[in-house]
Amino acid sequence: MQRILIVSDTHKRLGNLYEALEKEGSVDAMIHLGDLEGDEDIVNEMIPGPVYMVPGNNDYYSQAPRELEIQIAGKNVLLTHGHYYYVSLDLQTIRQEGIARGMDIVMFGHTHRPVIQVEDEITLINPGSISYPRQQDGKCTYIIMEISDSGEFTFELKSV
Repeated sequence: MQRILIVSDTHKRLGNLYEALEKEGSVDAMIHLGDLEGDEDIVNEMIPGPVYMVPGNNDYYSQAPRELEIQIAGKNVLLTHGHYYYVSLDLQTIRQEGIARGMDIVMFGHTHRPVIQVEDEITLINPGSISYPRQQDGKCTYIIMEISDSGEFTFELKSV
C-alpha cells in the first residue's frame, strides 16, 4: 500500500500542513499544487520521500515547472495549480485538457474548494486549501490518496 498526501494553497501558513503530517503518520510522497509563496524549500524537507510541487498564481518567483506530468502506479497524472484552465469557473477546460493529454488523473488547486470527481475517462482531484478554505463548511482540507498493492486508487478528503 502506498499513501500520498495531496495539499494546495498553503499561502505561507504551514501549521496545518505540519498537523496533517503528524495526524497521518508516514506518507510515501507529498504533492503540493501551488501557492506556497516562497516555502518550497521548507515543504521539500517535510517528508523523507519525494515531494512534487507546481507553482500557483501567487508563486511569482518560483523556478518550478508550471506543470508536471508524472506516473504513479502506472497512471498518468497531471499536476497543475489550475488557474490556466479557468477552474474557478468550471472544470470543463481542465477535464478536456487532461483527456487530450492522455491523463488518468488531473490534480489542481487554486479554488480553495475540494473536489474528488471520479469518472470513467478521467479523475479530477482538488484537495481544497489546507490554510484558507472557501467551501461552505469552512474546513481546512487535504486528500490522502492510497494505492493498494493490486493498483486500486482511493481518495479520501480529510480536514485538520
